[in-house]
Amino acid sequence: MSELSVNHLLGIKYLKEEDIQLIFETADHFKEVINRPIKKVPSLRDITIANLFFENSTRTKLSFELAEKRLSADVINFSSGQSSVKKGETLIDTVNNILSMKVDMVVMRHPNPGAGVFLSKHINASIINAGDGAHEHPTQALLDSYSIRERLGDVNGKKVVIVGDILHSRVALSNIFALQLQGAQVMVCGPKTLLPKYIGNLGVKVETDLRKALNWCDIANMLRVQNERMDISYFPSTREYTQQFGVNKELLDSLDKEITIMHPGPINRGVEITSDVADSKQSIILDQVQNGVAIRMAAIYLLASKIKQ
Repeated sequence: MSELSVNHLLGIKYLKEEDIQLIFETADHFKEVINRPIKKVPSLRDITIANLFFENSTRTKLSFELAEKRLSADVINFSSGQSSVKKGETLIDTVNNILSMKVDMVVMRHPNPGAGVFLSKHINASIINAGDGAHEHPTQALLDSYSIRERLGDVNGKKVVIVGDILHSRVALSNIFALQLQGAQVMVCGPKTLLPKYIGNLGVKVETDLRKALNWCDIANMLRVQNERMDISYFPSTREYTQQFGVNKELLDSLDKEITIMHPGPINRGVEITSDVADSKQSIILDQVQNGVAIRMAAIYLLASKIKQ
């Protein structure tokens, strides 16, 4: 398979396992590129990409922008805070106005689930979903799996626990889909109030005891509590959450085996993980950040090569 089976990257659930492997193989090549003294390739000199962020983002936005510039694409950055969206302009009007400037690809983060899918049916450009509400965040899941493959050799057969605020997390859903597609076993762990009622239907194990979950897994992906998405209180206090679901070095060292720690960021240090865990040899958090650029370069490059055809 030398090309993706899709024209957009809207969610992991639309990909095949072959798509994921192709993205990884392409990312391997780009990882070499970004470790060279000259970190650019002229691959996308004739492609224009618009980054549309209708929701705040620092890491994802920077990572996409860097990936695009490493590929020599022309980049337009759009932030809804300074746009006509505040004056009541619709999503399609906003995007069509941008596309009239001859944009080939749109990278979009939006607070509404399904915004990317909706847009893909109405505009003639390739779309990458950079996060839609609490639904999916495909490039994050891809870089997470890629980081596991890099550290442990393969994703197939690995046991991965996703810990924390599963209810509000697009990272959790995309990770579940991606890991299962590659043959990993997945468990979710958190307070019952932060575990969606449907979660068991996705073929994942469910655990509310963190120590049991950590003893079961090879990799723990620690999610932050997304206070900005909460309109009610889901647990008594941050202190109590940390006592039950936070990972510290003492807990890690007391396990039967050494496990790998991941975090999609931004980290609430001292809440879901302590600094001595985040900065330990067991953590691959900074690898995830570096791999994010390579994975996004790969996804953009593969989608752009379909546009060129």
